[in-house]
Formats: sequence, structure tokens, C-alpha cells
Amino acid sequence: MDNSSGVGVLDKAALVLTALESGPATLAGLVAGTGLARPTAHRLATALEHHRLVGRDMQGRFVLGPRLGELSAAAGEDRLLAAAGPVLARLRDITGESAQLFRRQGDVRVCVAAAERPTGLRDTVPVGSQLTMNAGSAAQVLLAWEDPERMNRGLQQAAFSAAALAGVRRRGWAQSVGEREPGIGSVSACVRSPSGKVVAAVSVSGPLERLSRQPGRMHAPAVVAAAERLSQGLRRQAE
Repeated sequence: MDNSSGVGVLDKAALVLTALESGPATLAGLVAGTGLARPTAHRLATALEHHRLVGRDMQGRFVLGPRLGELSAAAGEDRLLAAAGPVLARLRDITGESAQLFRRQGDVRVCVAAAERPTGLRDTVPVGSQLTMNAGSAAQVLLAWEDPERMNRGLQQAAFSAAALAGVRRRGWAQSVGEREPGIGSVSACVRSPSGKVVAAVSVSGPLERLSRQPGRMHAPAVVAAAERLSQGLRRQAE
């Protein structure tokens, strides 16, 4: 199938963005993934970076940029975010803890929606916050169903193990006790697209004095139910 639009520079830029869809890439990785000459790949990637269509992770590798998410939301296509507000508010009210929705972006996870606990001790994660993929229950959920290569790469510096991720896949949810921040616990479950791909993680988080050292026992059913509501919403919208 011919994917050429007849506008060469746009076709080459699309190759760069498509190559980054599978994860962060060095310049050498872009060259290998696109078949473009090294100077061309570098020129296009840096031009796309200028327009925030491409970004850089903490290792300096190229990743998909934040402008793509902004354009998606502006076009009215981000149905997940549109549905997240009331679902997170309900989850917060049921559990009494702050609730968040995370998406993975390269080597970090980004909080794209949140419902904060109004009073008392809480774990505040503002919308737009970038958190590590090396620790926390949301990181576990977003990594647990990745392909083996990306999973093994993600586990290299992680606070959790491959056995822990196997438990996440078996249960359908993850818990964290002081992984990301001392004294903070969390519980997360995955949101799936109509094709079954994990596209986000729903979480509740708060101080261990309320969540205990087994936060999943307290809140896993509510978190899983919230994630399933969002997954069902995506399936209905695709019908």
C-alpha cells in the first residue's frame, strides 16, 4: 500500500512520528525506524520538537510531544478525558482519597485528570504532573501489559519486579506502599481501549495511616470498577 501523500516533507515527518509511537528513540533509532538519512531524521525531529509535536525524555531521547494530546483534546476526540471527571469524582467520594488518571508518555507517566480530597491529609498530584515510570502502582499497571522488550527495559531501574507485574496481570490491579514517596500508598487499575490495549491507569492515593500497608484490600474493588466504567465508555463510543 502506498502511504505517500505526494508532499515529501510531510510524509517524512509522519514517518518520524510513527517511529516514536512505539516508545522513546535515539537519533540512531529514528534512522533505523524510518529509513531516513541521519541528517534528515535529525532535522525533522528537531523541527517537530520546536512545534512540541516531539519532545525529549530525561535521557535526551526523542518521544511524542505534548502538542499531540492537546490537538486531540481540541478536536473533541479525547473521549477518555471527557468521561474521566465524574468517574474520578465518584471514586474519590467512595474511597475518601484523591483519585487520578495517568497516561504514559515515554519514560514518564502524566496525570491527565484528578479529583482531589477536599480536606485533611492527601496526596496531591496536579494535572500535568510528570511522575516516574520506575515506582508507584500506576507505573506498574502501565508497564504490566507492555510487550516483553519494553517491559524488561522498564524493569531495569524499577522499584518493583517482573513477579510483581505478573501479579498485577493476574489480579487486574496494582498497589504501592511507599514506592514513589515515603508514607504514601496507592492502588491502580488499567483502562483499556476497544481493542483491549491499556491506554491509562486509574489510581487512588493517600497517606499510609489511612490506606494501611495493604491498600488494595481497602480500595481495589472501587478502583477496578472505576477503570471498567471508563473502558466501557470507550467501547460504547466506538460502536
